[in-house]
Amino acid sequence: MKCVNLAVLLVFLQNAIAVNAANTMLQNVPFANVTGSLNDNGVCQCSVYLPDTVFPVQKVEMLEITAQVLSEKLERELTKVSQYTKAIETYEQKIQNLTIKVEHMESTSVSYTELDFQLLKLEINEMERLVTQLKSTLVGSNVIVEQLYVEIKNLTLMVNDLESLDKNNILLIRREIVALQNRLKECEKHRNQTTTPSYFPPGSCGHGGIVNISQPYVVQLNWRGFSFKYGSWGRDYSLRTPQKDLYWVAPLNTDGRHLEYYRLHNSYDDLLLLKNARELKIPYGGEGSGTTVYNNFMYYNIYNSRDMGKLDLNTNTLAVRKALPNAAYGNRFSYAGVGWQDMDFAVDESGLWVIYSTEDSTGNIMISKLNETTLDVLHTWNTRQYKPSISNAFIICGVLYATRPVNTRKEEIFYIYNTNTEQEGKISIIMDKMLETIQSINYNPSDQVLYVYNDGYLVKHNLIFQPVLH
Repeated sequence: MKCVNLAVLLVFLQNAIAVNAANTMLQNVPFANVTGSLNDNGVCQCSVYLPDTVFPVQKVEMLEITAQVLSEKLERELTKVSQYTKAIETYEQKIQNLTIKVEHMESTSVSYTELDFQLLKLEINEMERLVTQLKSTLVGSNVIVEQLYVEIKNLTLMVNDLESLDKNNILLIRREIVALQNRLKECEKHRNQTTTPSYFPPGSCGHGGIVNISQPYVVQLNWRGFSFKYGSWGRDYSLRTPQKDLYWVAPLNTDGRHLEYYRLHNSYDDLLLLKNARELKIPYGGEGSGTTVYNNFMYYNIYNSRDMGKLDLNTNTLAVRKALPNAAYGNRFSYAGVGWQDMDFAVDESGLWVIYSTEDSTGNIMISKLNETTLDVLHTWNTRQYKPSISNAFIICGVLYATRPVNTRKEEIFYIYNTNTEQEGKISIIMDKMLETIQSINYNPSDQVLYVYNDGYLVKHNLIFQPVLH
Protein backbone atom coordinates (compact mmCIF):
# COMPACT_ATOMS: atom_id res chain seq x y z
CA MET A 1 0.00 0.00 0.00
CA LYS A 2 2.86 2.40 0.77
CA CYS A 3 4.46 1.74 -2.60
CA VAL A 4 1.18 2.46 -4.47
CA ASN A 5 0.70 5.76 -2.62
CA LEU A 6 4.26 6.75 -3.45
CA ALA A 7 3.68 6.16 -7.16
CA VAL A 8 0.49 8.27 -7.16
CA LEU A 9 2.34 11.03 -5.34
CA LEU A 10 5.11 11.00 -7.94
CA VAL A 11 2.64 11.38 -10.86
CA PHE A 12 0.84 14.17 -9.03
CA LEU A 13 4.16 15.90 -8.43
CA GLN A 14 5.09 15.78 -12.12
CA ASN A 15 1.71 17.30 -13.11
CA ALA A 16 2.06 19.97 -10.48
CA ILE A 17 5.50 20.91 -11.83
CA ALA A 18 4.04 21.50 -15.31
CA VAL A 19 1.08 23.59 -14.07
CA ASN A 20 3.32 25.63 -11.78
CA ALA A 21 5.69 26.38 -14.64
CA ALA A 22 2.85 27.71 -16.80
CA ASN A 23 1.37 29.83 -14.01
CA THR A 24 4.75 31.25 -13.17
CA MET A 25 5.36 32.27 -16.77
CA LEU A 26 2.05 34.12 -16.94
CA GLN A 27 2.39 35.74 -13.54
CA ASN A 28 5.90 37.05 -14.18
CA VAL A 29 5.13 38.75 -17.53
CA PRO A 30 5.09 42.55 -16.91
CA PHE A 31 2.31 43.61 -19.30
CA ALA A 32 2.10 47.40 -20.10
CA ASN A 33 -0.01 49.73 -22.33
CA VAL A 34 1.84 50.19 -25.59
CA THR A 35 0.69 52.51 -28.43
CA GLY A 36 0.46 50.80 -31.80
CA SER A 37 0.68 52.17 -35.39
CA LEU A 38 -0.58 51.23 -38.82
CA ASN A 39 1.76 50.41 -41.59
CA ASP A 40 1.26 51.23 -45.25
CA ASN A 41 -0.91 48.17 -45.70
CA GLY A 42 -3.23 49.08 -42.83
CA VAL A 43 -1.89 46.36 -40.43
CA CYS A 44 -1.61 47.25 -36.74
CA GLN A 45 1.86 46.85 -35.24
CA CYS A 46 2.95 46.88 -31.57
CA SER A 47 5.96 45.84 -29.45
CA VAL A 48 6.00 43.76 -26.17
CA TYR A 49 9.01 43.80 -23.81
CA LEU A 50 9.74 40.59 -21.70
CA PRO A 51 12.52 40.27 -19.12
CA ASP A 52 15.25 37.62 -19.73
CA THR A 53 14.54 35.52 -16.52
CA VAL A 54 10.80 35.02 -16.68
CA PHE A 55 10.71 31.11 -16.90
CA PRO A 56 12.56 29.08 -14.05
CA VAL A 57 14.34 26.53 -16.25
CA GLN A 58 16.84 25.41 -13.56
CA LYS A 59 14.13 24.65 -11.05
CA VAL A 60 12.25 22.52 -13.56
CA GLU A 61 15.40 20.53 -14.34
CA MET A 62 16.05 19.93 -10.66
CA LEU A 63 12.48 18.74 -10.21
CA GLU A 64 12.82 16.37 -13.16
CA ILE A 65 16.06 14.91 -11.70
CA THR A 66 14.39 14.49 -8.32
CA ALA A 67 11.44 12.72 -9.96
CA GLN A 68 13.82 10.35 -11.77
CA VAL A 69 15.64 9.49 -8.55
CA LEU A 70 12.36 8.86 -6.77
CA SER A 71 11.21 6.63 -9.63
CA GLU A 72 14.36 4.50 -9.38
CA LYS A 73 13.98 4.21 -5.60
CA LEU A 74 10.39 3.15 -6.12
CA GLU A 75 11.46 0.38 -8.51
CA ARG A 76 14.04 -0.87 -6.02
CA GLU A 77 11.51 -0.88 -3.19
CA LEU A 78 9.00 -2.76 -5.35
CA THR A 79 11.69 -5.39 -6.08
CA LYS A 80 12.51 -5.71 -2.38
CA VAL A 81 8.85 -6.14 -1.51
CA SER A 82 8.57 -8.95 -4.06
CA GLN A 83 11.60 -10.68 -2.60
CA TYR A 84 10.37 -10.25 0.96
CA THR A 85 6.98 -11.67 0.01
CA LYS A 86 8.65 -14.83 -1.30
CA ALA A 87 10.88 -15.03 1.78
CA ILE A 88 7.88 -14.68 4.09
CA GLU A 89 6.08 -17.49 2.24
CA THR A 90 9.16 -19.70 2.71
CA TYR A 91 9.34 -18.86 6.43
CA GLU A 92 5.65 -19.61 6.84
CA GLN A 93 6.18 -23.05 5.30
CA LYS A 94 9.13 -23.70 7.63
CA ILE A 95 7.05 -22.69 10.62
CA GLN A 96 4.32 -25.11 9.57
CA ASN A 97 6.89 -27.93 9.30
CA LEU A 98 8.36 -27.09 12.69
CA THR A 99 4.88 -26.94 14.17
CA ILE A 100 4.18 -30.45 12.86
CA LYS A 101 7.43 -31.70 14.41
CA VAL A 102 6.63 -30.16 17.77
CA GLU A 103 3.06 -31.53 17.72
CA HIS A 104 4.46 -34.99 16.95
CA MET A 105 6.90 -34.71 19.83
CA GLU A 106 4.07 -33.62 22.14
CA SER A 107 1.90 -36.58 21.13
CA THR A 108 4.64 -39.22 21.56
CA SER A 109 6.12 -39.97 24.94
CA VAL A 110 9.56 -41.55 24.43
CA SER A 111 10.27 -41.31 20.71
CA TYR A 112 12.54 -38.29 20.91
CA THR A 113 15.88 -37.41 22.47
CA GLU A 114 17.86 -34.34 23.49
CA LEU A 115 19.35 -34.26 20.00
CA ASP A 116 15.87 -33.73 18.53
CA PHE A 117 15.44 -30.65 20.71
CA GLN A 118 18.83 -29.27 19.74
CA LEU A 119 18.05 -29.61 16.04
CA LEU A 120 14.70 -27.89 16.47
CA LYS A 121 16.25 -25.04 18.40
CA LEU A 122 18.91 -24.55 15.72
CA GLU A 123 16.23 -24.30 13.01
CA ILE A 124 14.17 -21.84 15.07
CA ASN A 125 17.21 -19.68 15.86
CA GLU A 126 18.11 -19.52 12.18
CA MET A 127 14.58 -18.44 11.28
CA GLU A 128 14.56 -15.85 14.05
CA ARG A 129 17.81 -14.40 12.73
CA LEU A 130 16.42 -14.16 9.19
CA VAL A 131 13.18 -12.53 10.28
CA THR A 132 15.08 -10.01 12.43
CA GLN A 133 17.18 -9.15 9.41
CA LEU A 134 14.01 -8.78 7.34
CA LYS A 135 12.51 -6.39 9.89
CA SER A 136 15.59 -4.19 9.86
CA THR A 137 15.48 -3.78 6.09
CA LEU A 138 11.83 -2.67 6.02
CA VAL A 139 11.12 0.98 6.74
CA GLY A 140 8.29 1.44 9.16
CA SER A 141 6.02 -1.38 10.36
CA ASN A 142 4.89 -4.48 8.50
CA VAL A 143 2.09 -6.55 10.03
CA ILE A 144 3.03 -9.85 8.32
CA VAL A 145 6.65 -9.70 9.44
CA GLU A 146 5.66 -8.76 12.97
CA GLN A 147 3.23 -11.69 13.15
CA LEU A 148 5.90 -14.04 11.79
CA TYR A 149 8.37 -12.86 14.42
CA VAL A 150 5.83 -13.40 17.22
CA GLU A 151 5.07 -16.94 16.00
CA ILE A 152 8.76 -17.84 16.00
CA LYS A 153 9.14 -16.51 19.54
CA ASN A 154 6.13 -18.59 20.66
CA LEU A 155 7.60 -21.66 18.98
CA THR A 156 10.88 -21.14 20.81
CA LEU A 157 9.07 -20.95 24.16
CA MET A 158 7.08 -24.07 23.31
CA VAL A 159 10.20 -26.10 22.49
CA ASN A 160 11.96 -24.91 25.65
CA ASP A 161 8.95 -25.89 27.76
CA LEU A 162 8.73 -29.27 26.07
CA GLU A 163 12.45 -29.87 26.57
CA SER A 164 12.15 -28.92 30.21
CA LEU A 165 9.21 -31.29 30.64
CA ASP A 166 11.19 -34.08 28.95
CA LYS A 167 14.21 -33.57 31.16
CA ASN A 168 12.03 -33.75 34.23
CA ASN A 169 10.20 -36.91 33.13
CA ILE A 170 11.15 -38.99 30.14
CA LEU A 171 14.94 -38.69 30.28
CA LEU A 172 14.85 -39.17 34.02
CA ILE A 173 12.79 -42.32 33.60
CA ARG A 174 15.23 -43.58 30.99
CA ARG A 175 18.13 -43.07 33.35
CA GLU A 176 16.26 -44.92 36.07
CA ILE A 177 15.58 -47.81 33.69
CA VAL A 178 19.27 -48.04 32.78
CA ALA A 179 20.23 -48.01 36.46
CA LEU A 180 17.71 -50.76 37.22
CA GLN A 181 19.00 -52.85 34.32
CA ASN A 182 22.55 -52.54 35.64
CA ARG A 183 21.40 -53.56 39.11
CA LEU A 184 19.54 -56.53 37.61
CA LYS A 185 22.70 -57.65 35.79
CA GLU A 186 24.67 -57.42 39.03
CA CYS A 187 22.02 -59.47 40.82
CA GLU A 188 22.05 -62.12 38.10
CA LYS A 189 25.84 -62.22 38.18
CA HIS A 190 25.80 -62.60 41.94
CA ARG A 191 23.11 -65.28 41.74
CA ASN A 192 25.07 -67.25 39.12
CA GLN A 193 28.12 -67.13 41.33
CA THR A 194 26.37 -68.30 44.47
CA THR A 195 23.73 -70.70 43.15
CA THR A 196 24.77 -74.27 42.37
CA PRO A 197 23.34 -75.50 39.06
CA SER A 198 20.90 -78.37 39.22
CA TYR A 199 22.55 -81.78 38.94
CA PHE A 200 21.35 -84.37 36.46
CA PRO A 201 23.11 -87.74 36.36
CA PRO A 202 24.97 -88.65 33.15
CA GLY A 203 22.64 -90.31 30.68
CA SER A 204 19.60 -88.76 32.36
CA CYS A 205 16.93 -86.83 30.45
CA GLY A 206 15.04 -85.56 33.46
CA HIS A 207 15.92 -81.94 32.67
CA GLY A 208 14.29 -79.23 30.60
CA GLY A 209 17.09 -78.71 28.09
CA ILE A 210 20.13 -76.47 27.93
CA VAL A 211 19.92 -73.24 29.92
CA ASN A 212 23.56 -72.15 29.77
CA ILE A 213 27.00 -73.12 28.50
CA SER A 214 30.45 -72.65 29.96
CA GLN A 215 33.39 -70.73 28.58
CA PRO A 216 35.51 -72.66 26.06
CA TYR A 217 38.34 -74.76 27.44
CA VAL A 218 41.10 -75.27 24.87
CA VAL A 219 42.62 -78.71 25.21
CA GLN A 220 45.26 -78.47 22.47
CA LEU A 221 45.90 -78.12 18.74
CA ASN A 222 45.19 -81.27 16.74
CA TRP A 223 48.25 -83.47 16.31
CA ARG A 224 48.57 -82.79 12.56
CA GLY A 225 49.02 -79.04 12.98
CA PHE A 226 47.38 -75.69 12.37
CA SER A 227 46.89 -76.26 8.63
CA PHE A 228 44.38 -79.05 9.35
CA LYS A 229 41.51 -76.74 10.24
CA TYR A 230 38.70 -79.20 9.49
CA GLY A 231 37.84 -82.30 11.49
CA SER A 232 36.17 -83.62 14.62
CA TRP A 233 37.00 -85.11 17.99
CA GLY A 234 35.35 -86.42 21.13
CA ARG A 235 34.96 -89.09 23.76
CA ASP A 236 33.43 -92.47 23.13
CA TYR A 237 30.02 -92.95 24.76
CA SER A 238 30.10 -96.61 25.59
CA LEU A 239 27.30 -98.40 27.41
CA ARG A 240 29.30 -101.62 27.42
CA THR A 241 32.39 -100.25 29.16
CA PRO A 242 31.31 -96.98 30.81
CA GLN A 243 34.33 -96.96 33.12
CA LYS A 244 36.76 -96.97 30.20
CA ASP A 245 37.89 -93.75 28.56
CA LEU A 246 38.52 -93.54 24.83
CA TYR A 247 39.27 -90.22 23.16
CA TRP A 248 39.47 -89.89 19.38
CA VAL A 249 40.73 -87.13 17.07
CA ALA A 250 39.94 -87.15 13.35
CA PRO A 251 41.32 -84.16 11.41
CA LEU A 252 40.59 -83.96 7.69
CA ASN A 253 43.27 -83.46 5.09
CA THR A 254 44.12 -79.87 4.17
CA ASP A 255 41.50 -79.99 1.38
CA GLY A 256 38.84 -79.86 4.13
CA ARG A 257 37.11 -82.90 2.62
CA HIS A 258 39.00 -86.19 2.88
CA LEU A 259 39.12 -88.07 6.22
CA GLU A 260 42.15 -90.35 6.01
CA TYR A 261 43.80 -90.71 9.43
CA TYR A 262 42.60 -90.71 13.02
CA ARG A 263 44.10 -91.19 16.46
CA LEU A 264 42.87 -92.98 19.60
CA HIS A 265 43.89 -92.23 23.21
CA ASN A 266 42.98 -94.51 26.10
CA SER A 267 42.85 -91.65 28.63
CA TYR A 268 42.52 -87.90 28.84
CA ASP A 269 46.07 -87.63 30.17
CA ASP A 270 47.38 -89.53 27.15
CA LEU A 271 45.56 -87.05 24.93
CA LEU A 272 47.06 -84.07 26.73
CA LEU A 273 50.58 -85.51 26.68
CA LEU A 274 50.26 -86.92 23.14
CA LYS A 275 51.50 -90.32 24.26
CA ASN A 276 50.37 -93.93 23.81
CA ALA A 277 48.39 -92.88 20.75
CA ARG A 278 47.23 -95.29 18.07
CA GLU A 279 47.29 -93.66 14.65
CA LEU A 280 45.23 -95.48 12.03
CA LYS A 281 44.12 -95.07 8.41
CA ILE A 282 40.43 -95.34 7.56
CA PRO A 283 39.51 -97.96 4.96
CA TYR A 284 37.93 -96.44 1.82
CA GLY A 285 38.33 -93.00 3.37
CA GLY A 286 35.76 -90.73 4.93
CA GLU A 287 34.31 -87.37 3.93
CA GLY A 288 33.52 -84.29 6.00
CA SER A 289 33.61 -83.43 9.69
CA GLY A 290 30.42 -85.23 10.70
CA THR A 291 32.18 -88.18 12.34
CA THR A 292 31.25 -89.59 15.75
CA VAL A 293 32.16 -92.58 17.95
CA TYR A 294 29.66 -94.76 19.82
CA ASN A 295 30.26 -98.05 21.63
CA ASN A 296 33.79 -98.37 20.23
CA PHE A 297 32.63 -97.92 16.61
CA MET A 298 33.28 -94.90 14.42
CA TYR A 299 30.43 -93.68 12.18
CA TYR A 300 31.17 -91.52 9.17
CA ASN A 301 30.21 -90.66 5.59
CA ILE A 302 32.20 -92.79 3.14
CA TYR A 303 34.11 -90.68 0.63
CA ASN A 304 32.24 -89.43 -2.45
CA SER A 305 29.01 -91.34 -1.74
CA ARG A 306 25.77 -91.29 0.23
CA ASP A 307 26.95 -94.39 2.10
CA MET A 308 27.31 -94.58 5.86
CA GLY A 309 30.27 -96.43 7.30
CA LYS A 310 30.62 -98.24 10.64
CA LEU A 311 34.26 -98.78 11.55
CA ASP A 312 35.34 -101.24 14.28
CA LEU A 313 37.99 -99.39 16.28
CA ASN A 314 39.41 -102.60 17.74
CA THR A 315 40.35 -104.00 14.33
CA ASN A 316 40.16 -100.88 12.12
CA THR A 317 37.91 -102.75 9.70
CA LEU A 318 34.69 -101.59 8.04
CA ALA A 319 31.94 -103.54 9.77
CA VAL A 320 28.90 -102.10 7.91
CA ARG A 321 28.44 -99.99 4.79
CA LYS A 322 24.94 -98.83 3.87
CA ALA A 323 23.43 -96.04 1.79
CA LEU A 324 21.35 -93.39 3.55
CA PRO A 325 18.14 -93.33 1.45
CA ASN A 326 17.76 -90.21 -0.75
CA ALA A 327 20.48 -88.34 1.13
CA ALA A 328 22.10 -85.46 -0.74
CA TYR A 329 25.88 -85.72 -1.01
CA GLY A 330 28.83 -84.16 -2.84
CA ASN A 331 28.69 -80.95 -0.79
CA ARG A 332 25.09 -80.36 -1.85
CA PHE A 333 23.61 -79.15 1.46
CA SER A 334 26.49 -78.72 3.89
CA TYR A 335 26.56 -76.37 6.86
CA ALA A 336 27.30 -72.67 6.38
CA GLY A 337 31.06 -72.08 6.31
CA VAL A 338 31.84 -75.82 6.55
CA GLY A 339 32.11 -77.81 3.33
CA TRP A 340 31.46 -81.49 2.65
CA GLN A 341 29.45 -82.14 5.81
CA ASP A 342 26.38 -83.53 4.06
CA MET A 343 26.00 -86.14 6.82
CA ASP A 344 26.48 -85.25 10.47
CA PHE A 345 26.37 -88.23 12.86
CA ALA A 346 25.34 -87.56 16.46
CA VAL A 347 25.03 -89.51 19.69
CA ASP A 348 22.69 -88.83 22.61
CA GLU A 349 21.33 -90.71 25.60
CA SER A 350 19.17 -92.93 23.37
CA GLY A 351 21.70 -93.87 20.71
CA LEU A 352 22.82 -92.97 17.19
CA TRP A 353 21.41 -90.28 14.87
CA VAL A 354 22.25 -88.75 11.51
CA ILE A 355 21.49 -85.16 10.43
CA TYR A 356 21.26 -84.55 6.68
CA SER A 357 19.13 -83.19 3.80
CA THR A 358 17.52 -84.50 0.62
CA GLU A 359 16.51 -83.01 -2.68
CA ASP A 360 12.85 -83.57 -1.73
CA SER A 361 13.33 -81.59 1.48
CA THR A 362 14.87 -78.75 -0.62
CA GLY A 363 17.78 -78.52 1.79
CA ASN A 364 15.80 -78.47 5.04
CA ILE A 365 17.22 -80.52 7.91
CA MET A 366 16.14 -84.14 8.22
CA ILE A 367 16.81 -86.18 11.37
CA SER A 368 16.95 -89.97 11.27
CA LYS A 369 17.27 -92.37 14.18
CA LEU A 370 19.59 -95.23 13.23
CA ASN A 371 20.00 -98.79 14.35
CA GLU A 372 23.66 -98.65 15.42
CA THR A 373 24.15 -102.34 14.57
CA THR A 374 22.75 -102.44 11.04
CA LEU A 375 22.59 -98.69 10.16
CA ASP A 376 18.93 -99.12 9.20
CA VAL A 377 16.78 -95.98 9.46
CA LEU A 378 14.27 -96.46 12.28
CA HIS A 379 12.41 -93.16 12.02
CA THR A 380 12.79 -89.81 10.23
CA TRP A 381 11.67 -86.29 11.16
CA ASN A 382 11.42 -83.40 8.69
CA THR A 383 12.12 -79.88 9.94
CA ARG A 384 11.56 -76.47 8.41
CA GLN A 385 15.10 -75.26 9.14
CA TYR A 386 17.33 -74.83 6.07
CA LYS A 387 20.54 -76.79 6.69
CA PRO A 388 23.00 -74.49 4.81
CA SER A 389 21.85 -71.57 6.97
CA ILE A 390 23.17 -73.07 10.22
CA SER A 391 26.80 -73.57 11.21
CA ASN A 392 26.44 -76.89 13.10
CA ALA A 393 24.11 -79.09 15.12
CA PHE A 394 24.00 -81.71 17.87
CA ILE A 395 21.35 -83.78 19.66
CA ILE A 396 20.61 -84.10 23.39
CA CYS A 397 17.77 -86.31 24.69
CA GLY A 398 16.16 -86.43 21.26
CA VAL A 399 16.27 -82.62 20.85
CA LEU A 400 18.25 -81.16 17.97
CA TYR A 401 20.11 -77.92 18.74
CA ALA A 402 21.34 -75.79 15.81
CA THR A 403 23.93 -73.00 15.95
CA ARG A 404 24.76 -69.97 13.86
CA PRO A 405 27.63 -67.43 14.01
CA VAL A 406 27.04 -64.07 15.69
CA ASN A 407 30.54 -62.73 15.03
CA THR A 408 34.11 -64.02 14.92
CA ARG A 409 34.11 -64.73 18.67
CA LYS A 410 30.54 -65.78 19.45
CA GLU A 411 28.13 -68.47 18.29
CA GLU A 412 24.44 -68.70 19.13
CA ILE A 413 22.39 -71.82 19.80
CA PHE A 414 19.22 -70.49 18.22
CA TYR A 415 17.01 -73.35 16.97
CA ILE A 416 15.63 -76.56 18.49
CA TYR A 417 13.58 -79.45 17.15
CA ASN A 418 12.14 -81.92 19.66
CA THR A 419 11.70 -85.35 18.07
CA ASN A 420 9.69 -86.45 21.11
CA THR A 421 6.95 -83.88 20.53
CA GLU A 422 7.71 -83.00 16.87
CA GLN A 423 7.76 -79.34 17.89
CA GLU A 424 10.35 -76.77 16.83
CA GLY A 425 11.20 -73.41 18.34
CA LYS A 426 13.70 -70.57 18.83
CA ILE A 427 16.09 -70.07 21.74
CA SER A 428 19.12 -67.88 22.32
CA ILE A 429 22.16 -69.24 24.16
CA ILE A 430 25.44 -67.48 23.39
CA MET A 431 28.47 -69.70 23.04
CA ASP A 432 31.96 -68.17 23.08
CA LYS A 433 34.51 -69.57 20.65
CA MET A 434 38.26 -69.21 20.33
CA LEU A 435 38.46 -68.81 16.55
CA GLU A 436 36.03 -67.88 13.81
CA THR A 437 34.71 -71.18 12.42
CA ILE A 438 33.33 -74.21 14.26
CA GLN A 439 33.80 -77.30 12.08
CA SER A 440 32.03 -79.86 14.28
CA ILE A 441 30.24 -80.35 17.60
CA ASN A 442 29.91 -83.74 19.34
CA TYR A 443 27.87 -84.23 22.50
CA ASN A 444 28.79 -86.92 25.01
CA PRO A 445 26.05 -88.01 27.47
CA SER A 446 28.53 -89.62 29.89
CA ASP A 447 30.01 -86.27 30.96
CA GLN A 448 27.43 -83.86 29.39
CA VAL A 449 30.18 -82.02 27.50
CA LEU A 450 30.32 -80.57 23.99
CA TYR A 451 33.48 -81.52 22.11
CA VAL A 452 34.11 -78.77 19.54
CA TYR A 453 36.62 -78.75 16.70
CA ASN A 454 37.38 -75.02 16.22
CA ASP A 455 39.72 -74.15 13.32
CA GLY A 456 42.08 -77.02 14.19
CA TYR A 457 41.84 -76.68 18.00
CA LEU A 458 40.23 -79.21 20.35
CA VAL A 459 37.82 -77.30 22.63
CA LYS A 460 35.42 -78.38 25.40
CA HIS A 461 32.23 -76.75 26.74
CA ASN A 462 30.35 -77.87 29.86
CA LEU A 463 26.56 -77.72 29.65
CA ILE A 464 24.11 -76.51 32.28
CA PHE A 465 20.57 -77.89 32.14
CA GLN A 466 17.42 -76.42 33.63
CA PRO A 467 14.86 -78.33 35.68
CA VAL A 468 11.71 -79.46 33.93
CA LEU A 469 9.21 -76.59 33.92
CA HIS A 470 5.76 -77.68 35.12
